[in-house]
Amino acid sequence: MEIAREAVRLFADRGVAATTAEEIAAAAGISQRTLWRYTSSKELCVRPLLTYALDFVIALMRSWPRDRPLAEAVVGTSTPQADGARDADAEALRDLVRLTRTEPGLRAVWLQVHHDAEPAFAEVLAERAGHGSDDLEPRVQATLLNGALRVAVEQWAWGADPQPLPLSGTIHRALAIARSGLSD
Repeated sequence: MEIAREAVRLFADRGVAATTAEEIAAAAGISQRTLWRYTSSKELCVRPLLTYALDFVIALMRSWPRDRPLAEAVVGTSTPQADGARDADAEALRDLVRLTRTEPGLRAVWLQVHHDAEPAFAEVLAERAGHGSDDLEPRVQATLLNGALRVAVEQWAWGADPQPLPLSGTIHRALAIARSGLSD
């Protein structure tokens, strides 16, 4: 996570093209060789920041009581970090998602992380409903959940909402929209 935080900080300050792997490694207090053990490109340095929240949501969904709606797991629970770390990571996430608008390499990482999360969402949804994870219903539900989460974070980060909400509020709103479906 420290590498990811430093990479985002440098990318936000200088841009991706102007930031070198050597600078990311130095900022994280590691050698460039060690950096390459963790990642294969400077853009991929940010992946842990993006996967942390999704991995946490998936783990929470897996353990969520069956008698409670999964939307509560996704919206109403904060991550297990200390508030200071969570605030710093939220700001780093916001900076990173803002960069995905103008930095194609970071956009690719952002979209790949969400693509990779979708089968895990489908597996959890399928298990709770007694379906196979490759069945149509959990796959479509996973796609809706994943898309709602991705768009909610983008809306929050890009400041595109005329009445801004905290991230959890934006996620809650996006899930409500997804639940309403295509009925209108």
